[in-house]
Amino acid sequence: MERSSVMKIGIIGAGNIGGNLTRRLTALGHEVSVANSRGPQSLAALAAETGASAVTAEEAARGAEVVVVTVPLRAVPDLPPHLFEGAAEGFAVIDTCNYYPRERDGRISGIEDEGLTESRWTERQVGHRVVKAFNGTYAQDILDRPLPAGAPGRLAVPVAGDDEAAKKTVRALIDELGFDTVDSGGLDDSWRQQPGTPVYGLRAGVVEVTRALAEASPERPEAFRG
Repeated sequence: MERSSVMKIGIIGAGNIGGNLTRRLTALGHEVSVANSRGPQSLAALAAETGASAVTAEEAARGAEVVVVTVPLRAVPDLPPHLFEGAAEGFAVIDTCNYYPRERDGRISGIEDEGLTESRWTERQVGHRVVKAFNGTYAQDILDRPLPAGAPGRLAVPVAGDDEAAKKTVRALIDELGFDTVDSGGLDDSWRQQPGTPVYGLRAGVVEVTRALAEASPERPEAFRG
């Protein structure tokens, strides 16, 4: 894939994944704004380390071509209403979130009772199409495991979404970050990469990731049911 141009990227959530994406994306020269639930002042150290702008969630999305939502799933409904009103035309939203009903999130009716995939539920909460990626990636690998395209041992990231243009943008960005991608289908197919599936947490290349996605069962494992 071609290298993406410099983009304005908003990251909402500064945990392990959000923090390390901030580190890598700023190092690649992108204009990154990062927000969390505790306010910009709590991100002063990350901003000083990376050169990213510490802002509010609304400010992170303003003018952004890509917005990464990487917060605990239970916190998604608490994101500001009209969050994406000021985003750039044709912007993409990356959803890295996972449903951990027993450990963290509690029972979410839309997932349990309606049978929505995690990302379909997230999409309904935020009011914009999302692309599911990085949800099964070890955060430290974002720093430690990038490799050039074609290099032996390059890891692959499954990517699901309904918006083909947004998915193309996200896949190009992941390629620039140093990882291959596998198109895992639309959001209704994204159960193939949820927690408890063969691909979740799998450190492998395109062939193995493709195989693991095909081997997934649509039945949510008991440990990941509310």
